[in-house]
Amino acid sequence: MPVFARFRQPPTQADEPHEEDTPDEPRERREPDEPHEPDVVEPDDPGEAIEAPAGTEPADAEPAGLEPAARTSRLAHWRAWRTRHPRAAVVLRRTTTVLAAVLVLGALLLPNTFVALEPSRFARIPAEAVIAAVLLLCLPRAARLVAAALFGVGLGVLTVLNLLDMGFTEYLGRGFNVVLDWGLLDDAQSYVADSMGGAAAAWAAVGAVLLVVVLLAVMALAAVRLGELLAAHRERAARGALMAATVWMTCVALGVQTFGVPVATRSASGALEAQAHRVVDTLRDEAAFAKEAKADRFGATPGAQLVPGLRGKDMIFTFIESYGRSAIEDSVMAPGVDRTLDAGTKALAEKGFRAKSGWLTSATYGGSSWLGHSTFLSGLWVDNQQRYRTVTAGDHLTLTKAFQKTGDWDTVGVMPGVQKAWPESEWYGLDKVYDAFDVGYRGPKFSWSTMPDQYALEAFQRLEHGRERDKPLMAEIILTSSHQPWAPIPRMVGWDEVGDGSVYDGIEASGVKASDVIADSTRSKEEYGKSIEYSVTSLTQWLERYGTDDTVLVFLGDHQPLARVSGDGASRDVPVSVVAKDPKVLDAIDDWNWTEGLKPAEDAPVWRMSSFRDRFLTAYGSTPHPTTG
Repeated sequence: MPVFARFRQPPTQADEPHEEDTPDEPRERREPDEPHEPDVVEPDDPGEAIEAPAGTEPADAEPAGLEPAARTSRLAHWRAWRTRHPRAAVVLRRTTTVLAAVLVLGALLLPNTFVALEPSRFARIPAEAVIAAVLLLCLPRAARLVAAALFGVGLGVLTVLNLLDMGFTEYLGRGFNVVLDWGLLDDAQSYVADSMGGAAAAWAAVGAVLLVVVLLAVMALAAVRLGELLAAHRERAARGALMAATVWMTCVALGVQTFGVPVATRSASGALEAQAHRVVDTLRDEAAFAKEAKADRFGATPGAQLVPGLRGKDMIFTFIESYGRSAIEDSVMAPGVDRTLDAGTKALAEKGFRAKSGWLTSATYGGSSWLGHSTFLSGLWVDNQQRYRTVTAGDHLTLTKAFQKTGDWDTVGVMPGVQKAWPESEWYGLDKVYDAFDVGYRGPKFSWSTMPDQYALEAFQRLEHGRERDKPLMAEIILTSSHQPWAPIPRMVGWDEVGDGSVYDGIEASGVKASDVIADSTRSKEEYGKSIEYSVTSLTQWLERYGTDDTVLVFLGDHQPLARVSGDGASRDVPVSVVAKDPKVLDAIDDWNWTEGLKPAEDAPVWRMSSFRDRFLTAYGSTPHPTTG
């Protein structure tokens, strides 16, 4: 039996500590495999007490409020267990230390996108770890504990921000903005409630909060444990830090890489720096955009000089939720969507309608539809919540308000997705808004969508478009059936069967469940494509059935679907079409060089969505009278 084996033997009865043992009683032997250096008393645990010099506070001092007897009992109990189970104590101590190191290094190396989440990203040397080790080695114990805890909490916050970046990049095509995006978390909870149920949303919210709290606490404890370990092995830790710093600088100088990724990294500080730049840019942009919003090419144009080329027409602007370029060009979705567009073009032509189509680059991606709506109608690039608040608080002329300003149109909005107060309607220039509760719907919700598009259009016909009126109508309609998670999807019913929506009860109950689609990329693509087919069919059939010689329809997508459906690196382009019977309406946009029909050609012109308002107003005879910022 090797000599060191005697140190691994279970203790005898005589070796058992007694209750009256004090925490400062010297130990008679070391734990197995613990190295011993001259003049250094190593603790069994980085956080456990060691003999302190006279006149100083013991390293294992308990909080002041704890009675001495309780402290003695607690330490005695722990030492008794450790003495009875030395191997288990060693395993526990080393396992805890390894887990602490994994947590800290993992947080330092965690990327902020799912695409970058690869094993090679974690086989690197973070500069922040080297710097933190040197700093902790230089500090006295009290300052070291505070610094380590703060460092751990900071790593926890960074991890939360990186996870938020991952989610926002996946769903919205951009990182999380700590100034603007907290309000979107409420929308995310509402989306989960609509897709998975209220209970699931409540538990998800509670779980997210608990996860953040636990993450911060555990990360702080992990950093403290590693800090105490460094202090307990100060000399070796100092040599290791020096060696790591030398290797890091060498790898930087030589550009050493593994699997295409640099070995030396400062990704954690880089992520914090990016967040800081994002905050600064947001604050600067707020002032610049407020000035930009006051400048308007048509801001002072009299009503009589706005859109004279459309006098007497019923003008309808319709947004189809998540109707993006991918729906027309992706190999999974395109076949069905393209057939629907071709069939719609043919059916409308038989009723005397012609269409021209092109592409617009949306200001948003994957969600935040209101940013796309406001960009299209205002002629300003509204790509974040601060810009949206700024522009809607002002009096910048919207395309819809231009019709209201003439005094020659009644202006209405059909907003089945609006379920609470919506003060922005005044900025849009809408005399009357029909929200989710104003259209008499008595059927089931289809996930996030409060009602099928066919019902919303039939309600618009019943409440506004089909009524006798003194003025023509200008309407803004938001169709929501193609909103994620695209399950269950309504199906077309006879227009005379729509009624109060009760006909959809069986359709919703027999549809695909959101939980079966939401995590499956291929299935999501298939169901998304079907939802676009349904929305386009609802709109074109409504126009075939109820359109008149004076009906002019402009419809478009507000943004691309999320990356899981549109694909990584997809464009932000969406289709846009103008449909009318009167040939003069389409002749006015001949110089736009758009494609004939409802499906834009691959090489059709691509404009920024914010450019449409001025092009449209100009095409139909509006006279510019600018205002300045």
